[in-house]
Amino acid sequence: MVKAVNTRSVDQEPAKGPVEKAIEVLEALVQPGGPHRLGEIARRTGLTKPTVHRHLRTMAEHGFAEPTEGGSYRAGPRLLGLAAAALSDSTALALARPVLDDLRRRTGHIAFYAVRHDADAVYLEQSEPAREYRMAARPGRRSPLYASGVGLAMLSALPPEEASAALHASDLVARTPHTLTEPAALRAELARAALCGYAVEDEYEEPDVRSVAAPVLNAHGEVVGAIGVSGLVFTMDSDSLEVFGPMVRAAARTVSAGLGAPTSSLSLMHTAPKGEQE
Repeated sequence: MVKAVNTRSVDQEPAKGPVEKAIEVLEALVQPGGPHRLGEIARRTGLTKPTVHRHLRTMAEHGFAEPTEGGSYRAGPRLLGLAAAALSDSTALALARPVLDDLRRRTGHIAFYAVRHDADAVYLEQSEPAREYRMAARPGRRSPLYASGVGLAMLSALPPEEASAALHASDLVARTPHTLTEPAALRAELARAALCGYAVEDEYEEPDVRSVAAPVLNAHGEVVGAIGVSGLVFTMDSDSLEVFGPMVRAAARTVSAGLGAPTSSLSLMHTAPKGEQE
């Protein structure tokens, strides 16, 4: 039998369109550690250098990218302005900012607010104390739901079928030796988090870093985000977590109440009896 030529495998992904390529370039452009060189953006996106250069040139013409010395690029003023306008219009962020500042003062740790996009948690805001070390949870950063405290907190408050779908959409790749990648272990962790109203992430994403987070709900009782605090393991031992957990849960409830979350939904964020936590 003669084999047909120029045919595509049914499993082959469709070719990326120009809009998809531009979005990928834009996402790579705003990653931490910028300005970024053209070659670095090409590696991140898997696109050719000429393609990346064409998109960056167009973005620069419209103010979304800005060339710097050495052939690097950073976010342009128009992009920064759009981001600032979008964030300033967020009711949840307006409510979260003073709560994050309060959490940072009371715990001495970085406090942050994140939302969900598909199978990732996206960090939008943080309040960070003056420290000689810096955490990875920078605004704009994405983390897998299954490996981050805020992600686990949001998953724990989702309907079971929606949480399962989000986990199935993830590769469940181990980020550290401690990452939970077995579905049964993740379900048990989500059940524990749902019971006490906050999730604990124990070196799942970064070595030597722990976090605790609680979900934020809207007026319909739906998950819209999560508030958390993070610190090095020696500053967040088991005794500290027993204190920080309820504090983070209360902070998330404050934001949820400001969004009009039903009392019945907020009452689910409670402290489990000691025997049920073990």
